[in-house]
Amino acid sequence: MFISAILSALGLGVIIYLLFTLAVYALPFFVAVTVGMYVYGADAGLSAAFVSAFFAGAITLIAGQIAFATIRSVPVRFAIGAVYATPAGIAGYHAIKGLSEIGGAGEAWTLVFAWIGAIVVGATAWARIAFIAGPEDDAPRASANSSPVPPSMTNKY
Repeated sequence: MFISAILSALGLGVIIYLLFTLAVYALPFFVAVTVGMYVYGADAGLSAAFVSAFFAGAITLIAGQIAFATIRSVPVRFAIGAVYATPAGIAGYHAIKGLSEIGGAGEAWTLVFAWIGAIVVGATAWARIAFIAGPEDDAPRASANSSPVPPSMTNKY
């Protein structure tokens, strides 16, 4: 009984780790599945659906990361982050709601845990996509020839 409790806790930890690690890929996965189902529904074949889904997901992920890393406008970065964090938050909501229902929590507590999970997973996805851009650096950079000491304070002799 004790070993099964430990293994259950470890399994739950692995599931939560995967949820947080893979949350940033929720939007590219959604785009890939949508494109793959559209191509398959258009009678293009199974292999064409897999290839087009792979490329659509990869392009979505790469384009979002490049856009978030290069664009310095705060409202645009906010919108890009929201586009990536929203599907991750929805996935976090449903994952935590399912785990809470398995655990036997009441309906009210299940919804509370699910909303907390949505906020935490969405914020984690936001932080992961923002980490790619690096710190905001608006300070002017000194040139190679400039000295930190003013010219009036240097000894000319």
